[in-house]
Amino acid sequence: MSTESRSNEQVDQKKKAIYRGTSSDAVYGFGLIGAWIYYISHATSLWFGVLGFFKGIVWPAMLVYELLKYLEM
Repeated sequence: MSTESRSNEQVDQKKKAIYRGTSSDAVYGFGLIGAWIYYISHATSLWFGVLGFFKGIVWPAMLVYELLKYLEM
């Protein structure tokens, strides 16, 4: 009986979780890179470049905010 429980424990330890990305991950990734290129290339100083880096990370939130403001919701 102890052999059976050991083999089950070994099987449980060998299981690995596999996470698969979706196509939205790729779209967000391209958008992130594009936003970084846009904001950093338009930066006039180092600190505007740093700000552009962070703006590139949160651009979807800014997009949704401006869209809702435009739609007056």
